[in-house]
Amino acid sequence: MAELHEVTDPDDPRLADYRDLRDVELRKHLESEHGLFLAEGEKVVRRAVEAGFTPRSFLMAPRWLEGLGDVLDASAAPCFVVSEALAEEVTGFHVHRGALASLERRPLPSVESVLAGARSVLVLEDIVDHTNVGAIFRSGAAMGFDAVLLAPRCADPLYRRAIKVAMGAVFSLPWTRLPDWYDALPSLSAAGFTTIALTLGDDAVPIEDAVAGVDRVALVLGSEGHGLSPRWQTSADRRAVIPMREGIDSLNVAAATAVACYVTARR
Repeated sequence: MAELHEVTDPDDPRLADYRDLRDVELRKHLESEHGLFLAEGEKVVRRAVEAGFTPRSFLMAPRWLEGLGDVLDASAAPCFVVSEALAEEVTGFHVHRGALASLERRPLPSVESVLAGARSVLVLEDIVDHTNVGAIFRSGAAMGFDAVLLAPRCADPLYRRAIKVAMGAVFSLPWTRLPDWYDALPSLSAAGFTTIALTLGDDAVPIEDAVAGVDRVALVLGSEGHGLSPRWQTSADRRAVIPMREGIDSLNVAAATAVACYVTARR
């Protein structure tokens, strides 16, 4: 059972995991160095623990203790109880969902293990916005996709903002990073997937046509600004586009993913 510790000093060293959560660069360094990540909100904290991630500690206002009582009862990690004003002072933002947890990261699985048995996969190249990554995970999970593969420069799915937007889907949808950017798509083709790049390229066909009759599919999506790199566009098996009204050429990458996942799931 988690032991409760009431904390009134914002400089208490036991709160180090939760300090300055709005500073993205600082958090990237701290979280990778210490092998941790943060979950925010009762539902997300619960889903992280239920997915098997080991808590380091919890931080919450008194009114959230009852709602997460069963999670605290099953954990040996300490729970730091603070006022909502103190939580805001420590973290740097208003913790309106009232509960935070620091959890231990696990080693990333191999690409082969993530793809084992998978039929529908999302492949992300250099999508650097955490909100977009979280939204993509949520869409993929909702539409029954089996896995997500990320190029080395993609944003961290376990960053607090990504987890929050994904509503915990990063815990249920298997994912890992691709060790080889250059030959990533040919490797997927060799593994039996038809790689379909979402692009405005001249030879792109409507997404409905691109996925028709395909058994194992890998939807490939590129960065928010420039889209897919020339290498990934040309090395994909097929190129596809979401047909749109004249004068509108593209959607936000998270919105495009939702549409493409919906069409692909019904192929």
